[in-house]
Amino acid sequence: MRRIFTSGLALAALATASEARAQTVLEQSAEHRFQLDFHVNDAALQKMLPAGWVSDMASVGAAKDANIRMIFIDRMAIVGADGKPKGKGSARLVYLAAPVKQAAGDGKGQMILAGIVDDAADAPGAFGVYAAATTAKMTRTATSSGAGALNDEDYDFAAAGGEHMQVHVKFERGPGAKGGGETRFFNPADPAKYQIFKTEQAIDIARNVTVPVPDHVKEFSYKAGGGKIASLFDGTEKVLSWDSFPWYVRTVSAP
Repeated sequence: MRRIFTSGLALAALATASEARAQTVLEQSAEHRFQLDFHVNDAALQKMLPAGWVSDMASVGAAKDANIRMIFIDRMAIVGADGKPKGKGSARLVYLAAPVKQAAGDGKGQMILAGIVDDAADAPGAFGVYAAATTAKMTRTATSSGAGALNDEDYDFAAAGGEHMQVHVKFERGPGAKGGGETRFFNPADPAKYQIFKTEQAIDIARNVTVPVPDHVKEFSYKAGGGKIASLFDGTEKVLSWDSFPWYVRTVSAP
């Protein structure tokens, strides 16, 4: 009689493959992003997380100590599962995403805690946290001198509840590092529900307080606060990383 043994790693791989096969694609998009990593008041952030969930900050690397990310997004091409344009086919937004984990359990991923969208049809969104914009402006330009290129980017979003997130940044473009992966985004109102974001991307870290990358930022300012995010941006927050994603392809699926 022949006995067959399957290792724990093999079983985990089979489970992952089975989950991937079971996923239902909801939409895909090609995007340009600019992201600011922050460390905000830990107690204020914890109050925004559901019971049983805590912050999951990295202890090393480019994301060290970052407990929330402010991500400005230009969704340039959005298609549904059928490959046809979804909604208006493009959109602009900003959201706050926090790396999280279960305090007692193996749940691990991110939660979008607030956001402002330029298309009212996208509010409140799958996680119930998006507000329709009363102000939604974006300007992005690139200038090349032959020896390099400068990006000049401005984003300005505000909502009726007082929430606002703005950034002005001018930086010298550097070589992008290819990356990506698969992350679960849990619903903060009901963490038993989640979506799966699978991404392929290039990241250009323009400035970082932890890792030794060249500082390519020439001009920078931001404003954030008001409404439900006022406690996060009380003047004690610290910016830790300035990240450009010149290309970002995202597939959103349901398990």
